[in-house]
Amino acid sequence: MTASFGPRRADWIVVDRPAAGPADGPLIETLTAYDLLYRSLVAVMFNFAQSGHPGGSVSSGRIVESLLFDVMDYDLGDPLRLDQDLLSYAAGHKALGLYAMLGLRTEVVAAARPDLVPAAVNLKMRFEDMLGFRRNPTQPTPLFRRFGSKPLDGHPTPATPFVRLATGASGIGMGSSLGLAFGAADTFGPDAPRVHIIEGEGGLTPGRVVEALAFAGASGLSNAIVHLDWNQSSIDSDAVTREGAVPGDYVQWDPMELFYLHDWNVVEVADGFDFGLVLAAQRRALQFDNGQPTAVVYRTVKGWRYGIEGKKSHGGGHKLCSAEYRAALEPLLGEGTPGLPLCDAGAGPVEVEATFWATLEMLHGLITADGAMTAAIAARVAASKERLDGRGLAPRPGAGDVEAVFAAADPAAEPEEIRLRSGENIALRQQLGKVLGYLNRASGGAIVVGAADLLGSTAISMATDGFAGGYFNYRDNPDSRTLSVGGICEDGLSCILSGISAFGGHLGAGASYGAFLAPLGHIASRLHAIGNQARREVEPGPNRPMMLICGHAGMKTGEDGPTHADPQALQLMQENFVRGSAVTLTPWDPAEMWPLVAAALQARPSVIVPYVTRPGEPILDREALGLPPATAAVKGVYRLREAGGVRAGTLVLQGSSVAYAFLQETLPLLEEAGIDLDVYYVASVELFDALPPEEQAAIFPADRADEAMGITGFTLPTLYRWIRSDLGRAHSLYPFRRGHYLGSGPGEMVVHEAGLDGPGQFEGIQAYVAARG
Repeated sequence: MTASFGPRRADWIVVDRPAAGPADGPLIETLTAYDLLYRSLVAVMFNFAQSGHPGGSVSSGRIVESLLFDVMDYDLGDPLRLDQDLLSYAAGHKALGLYAMLGLRTEVVAAARPDLVPAAVNLKMRFEDMLGFRRNPTQPTPLFRRFGSKPLDGHPTPATPFVRLATGASGIGMGSSLGLAFGAADTFGPDAPRVHIIEGEGGLTPGRVVEALAFAGASGLSNAIVHLDWNQSSIDSDAVTREGAVPGDYVQWDPMELFYLHDWNVVEVADGFDFGLVLAAQRRALQFDNGQPTAVVYRTVKGWRYGIEGKKSHGGGHKLCSAEYRAALEPLLGEGTPGLPLCDAGAGPVEVEATFWATLEMLHGLITADGAMTAAIAARVAASKERLDGRGLAPRPGAGDVEAVFAAADPAAEPEEIRLRSGENIALRQQLGKVLGYLNRASGGAIVVGAADLLGSTAISMATDGFAGGYFNYRDNPDSRTLSVGGICEDGLSCILSGISAFGGHLGAGASYGAFLAPLGHIASRLHAIGNQARREVEPGPNRPMMLICGHAGMKTGEDGPTHADPQALQLMQENFVRGSAVTLTPWDPAEMWPLVAAALQARPSVIVPYVTRPGEPILDREALGLPPATAAVKGVYRLREAGGVRAGTLVLQGSSVAYAFLQETLPLLEEAGIDLDVYYVASVELFDALPPEEQAAIFPADRADEAMGITGFTLPTLYRWIRSDLGRAHSLYPFRRGHYLGSGPGEMVVHEAGLDGPGQFEGIQAYVAARG
């Protein structure tokens, strides 16, 4: 039996004839000269850092050079232009090559056309910045300090001009790069900037990458072009994928099959070092008009002409100033590398840096001496800008305005159309959907949403009310605000949302069970936060938030059992990021949803993480119960109830299930028993942290933490901030207090099993009060 692919919208072609236009001979000659400088610079940078990934940097060099100097439309003088084609290194381990490529481009162009290069140091890569490769910002060496060298991160971040994402973490970069492609497509419409994504076959093996490829194929992201450096070598293997009849060590597909399976156009290139074939393939990739994304797959050799090939060159290179290092530079400098600055293996950091800089100066001299090459490269860069300007790209009519989301998000001005009245019944997830729907309509569709096959279940579908139905497709359904991300794919979804938000024109929001989304979305959201921080080095401004909606959170999802009704999800996100980078929201009352979401948006973190429950909840008459208004939640922590007489203690609550149980069941029992407490509610630790210290102290004095007990629907460590005494912690109540995972059943029965229903809370509070004496 033989099998073949079913019908595809995409095409698969083999490029076996090199580019043969009248200008291609001189162009290839120019690129060959540039590539020799590039490979030499890669060797130099690894030599003096003794760290990095030279193999993949070398094997992808000719792919990237052809893109930069023949295919892409961009403005070297303005890395912040939104309308230009983007180069995104999903293969973040090739950062050594990225920095070498960008630094060399600046020096080569500046030698012939300095007017094309930005004047501002933070907007360009210089040879001076190469001294900062894999160096800390506090690096004390003299030249690093004198030149203001950029501390170039081990994997790319937006602190580097022309880099929009933090990538390199186990396949995150593919999804986030495709998110950039969506951002460009939805902002500019049919003739959007292209996003050229650099990756290797090892980077295709994470599951989140397959999810992202499915998204691009289903969405018809025809402005996304992956350039796959198929060198077959990873850290541990020299046969990553199947190749022909030879099985792979890791996967039994080859890259062309994987892309074509997901309805990507495939352009197959037998030799990724043949500039003629590479140029022909890249030009052909621009000609597809079938509405599908494209992958150009180039067969290469990792570490080509470096002196170390295959897996040994992945994260390893020549020893400092060794004979092998000198041999790697002989093609550029000649036999014996005359004049090459060298230092001893035992040299200190100051001497190593001085030798590094002397070597870079030597390379700079070779650049300026080759007037023909520098003039040709500069002309190519100038032509790229002219093409870009000639396209006249502008945001499409009807494009969303993400700034309108933030402008409409006033915590004190809840829109009448979503205001709740006492006596109504609505789930937290539904009210969040209504809040996002209002903001989306106010922004003209700047919020795009996805879910792990749970659009209706999590109610995030309500965020798209008033927009085109169905899933987004770039050509066939561009007005939809709903993403198709491969089905049950929290991991890939989070990556894609981070790239969508990073582009700058949207807020990406995704939903699933908190039990799944909090852990699976953590890496992408962390890299998004890193990227937002780093971007300020090049483009000062606020963070660009994404939202991960942890739906069906906690014990009230009991029917699904302990595998789904997970109290641990909050601990993964709360207070687990750099301050200001993430905001978690834990409302108990659906009426708190608007003020909390609005306050979080005003705070502009990188990641907003609401925790919302599944069942409908009654809207209580807060005034009649003597409770503060729902807007009190914007402080993050507020006093839910003040003791009217002699205070018997302090109680801190967090979580909708325990708050409702307290107000509806426990409080009457306490009143009957004459136990009077100050009761606080934690709606957002991070919003509380954003308050001035004196306001924090006024809301929740330190002595209250010293005496309080807590009741939470989450895990005990989420209470430690508020419960500081051994006595308070010993009497605090939480789902795992009885030492086992909870069982299944209706939510109220699971809450009862945990001892967190009214009688259980009352018993625990009585014991706490008695222990306090």
